[in-house]
Amino acid sequence: MYKREFDKLIAKGQIPKSVMLYGDNDYYIDNTTQQLIAHCDAQDSLLKLYYDEYDFATAKNYLGQSSLFGDTNLLYIKTDKKIPKQELTHLINLAYRNSNNFFIYAYMGQDFRSMTSLFTQKMSAVHVRFFPPTLHEAVTIVKQRAKQLKIEIDDYAIEHLLMALNLNLSMAINELNKLAILNGPIGAKEIDEHIFSLAPMATETFLFSLFSKKPLIDLIVQIQQLGEDEFTLLRSIQYFIDQLFLYHTYIKLHGTPDAKAILGYTPPKQLVEQYARLAVKIPLSTFEKIFDALAEGEIAIKKAGNAQRETLLLATLIKIKSFLE
Repeated sequence: MYKREFDKLIAKGQIPKSVMLYGDNDYYIDNTTQQLIAHCDAQDSLLKLYYDEYDFATAKNYLGQSSLFGDTNLLYIKTDKKIPKQELTHLINLAYRNSNNFFIYAYMGQDFRSMTSLFTQKMSAVHVRFFPPTLHEAVTIVKQRAKQLKIEIDDYAIEHLLMALNLNLSMAINELNKLAILNGPIGAKEIDEHIFSLAPMATETFLFSLFSKKPLIDLIVQIQQLGEDEFTLLRSIQYFIDQLFLYHTYIKLHGTPDAKAILGYTPPKQLVEQYARLAVKIPLSTFEKIFDALAEGEIAIKKAGNAQRETLLLATLIKIKSFLE
């Protein structure tokens, strides 16, 4: 199931005996884990096995024991390695057979397909897949945390922080603690001075180059210089084209760009003009083709092995470039 369905389940107090959490969102996985631990009242009665700490005998013995005082036994395994099917089935059974047992499996890897089918309703088990948050979702979450820390920061600065960290929500939340010690409002200047960026200006330069007439061979050189993985680059491209599309539709309706109305905040004037100039050059039909190409490329890259991902990303870029010529 997806996050929204799972949230409704938990809101009703229907806590599954076993839960597998997986997908492309470390923040949601960790946050959901903490919610489940709290719902099970197991803060002081759980066994945590992280990555190489996992040992089947240890996990099996923990869920196989009986509590003298009726306390909860919650087994929490977080790893990027697959648990063998026979072992995983046994742990799910142990959680199901004892009313005081619960099992959380936070799988941080990519090859999840052979495991999700084991988490069945019959065994009071569910699997929950998380996807990267949209920019709006990420900004909302960071803003809520900033409010708790009493940090004065606007939406543009939050977006600047997220883009500097390649839309890594967990890292953005953690970096707020560093920004909280500064006096006064937090803007892009403070973020650039105090936060180590994972997405330097070279990424932005690459994105504008991709949607211009720059030769593909030059783009390949830029990609190599960026040193980003295929998923990060794909998300950056998707975000970039989303922004261009918003500018395009607004300018078509109103004649001139108004970043505040388009985005909800006001970026630097030079950046607004750069987006607007590029957006009006791209026909609406081309946007549709690009969105389709990105969706197809994402599916292909996620299904492919590590050795094929770079080739598939380049194939997606070639297709996008062909639409722009």
